[in-house]
Amino acid sequence: MEFGKTIVLKNQPKIIGHYSIVGPKEGKGNFGEFFDYVMKNDCFGENTFEKAERKMLEAAIMGVVQKAKMTIKNVDVMVAGDLLNQIISSSYAARAFEIPFLGVYGACSTMAESMAVASVLVDGGYCRNVLCCTGSHFSTAERQYRFPLELGNQRPPTSQWTVTGAGSCILSLEGKGPRVTSVTFGKVVDWGVNDVNNMGAAMAPAARNTMLSHFRNTNTSPKDYDLILTGDLGKLGSEILVDLMDEEGVSLGLNYNDCGQMYFKREQNTLCGGSGAGCCATVFNSYIMKKFEKGEYKKVLFLPTGALLSTTSSQQGDTVPGVCHAIVIEN
Repeated sequence: MEFGKTIVLKNQPKIIGHYSIVGPKEGKGNFGEFFDYVMKNDCFGENTFEKAERKMLEAAIMGVVQKAKMTIKNVDVMVAGDLLNQIISSSYAARAFEIPFLGVYGACSTMAESMAVASVLVDGGYCRNVLCCTGSHFSTAERQYRFPLELGNQRPPTSQWTVTGAGSCILSLEGKGPRVTSVTFGKVVDWGVNDVNNMGAAMAPAARNTMLSHFRNTNTSPKDYDLILTGDLGKLGSEILVDLMDEEGVSLGLNYNDCGQMYFKREQNTLCGGSGAGCCATVFNSYIMKKFEKGEYKKVLFLPTGALLSTTSSQQGDTVPGVCHAIVIEN
């Protein structure tokens, strides 16, 4: 197999601020106590869900700037993305702030992609402070990728629930915080899955490829990490990944988990769990970062995954390619 590219960062940018905002359903899930802000309803005071999603990203941007004790003018570049066509939530949110903007798209892997790009920019000395932000909204994604909500379509058992939320962080060479020590850029992998309601199966091969690439390139194994966290494979996809890694002779133990699988409680009826660009973004910028701050984690391998389909590709019967990027964070 062809392995992905791993960059070991010499200057090791620090995560000096983090922020998360979620919807009410997400606030009732397993990480409710860790989020910075839980909205009272999915509209967030707006008259459309798309405008609510944009407002979430704006709130996440201002929230992380305040938590990092700086002003928006201290940010050299913002790297952001979302799930909507032309990543309009991110670009429209960037319109509200007079800072350079890089729009990225990796579907549910966008948080890792934005952090990887930001890490390289800061590590190379090209920027001092880079802000990363990613978000999604259940209602906007549902009517773009699947069905109008008014139809009330039955959800198949393999489906996942797009998280309503946005997460953000700031990477810098100054200040204090966990360090990003390496990034592995993953390749697009397609094993022929064409079920748009089974994203876990479509993305698991990409997670396998990037995880094997990272272990090979860095000469590490699962036991070298306090936590290996994928996202958002969900319940089925994470089980598939464990089987795929077993076939390669790599055993994922109790230190492995998945953001989508962890996100919601069983009684919330999300079937295979959470998904969306806001899923791993909000888990990482709340629960994971607070574990680092408490000293409970020393080294984490973070591997968000993304299904790179569109409404056009699925309607034309194309298969669903996946991608996964890996980031190592150390305390």
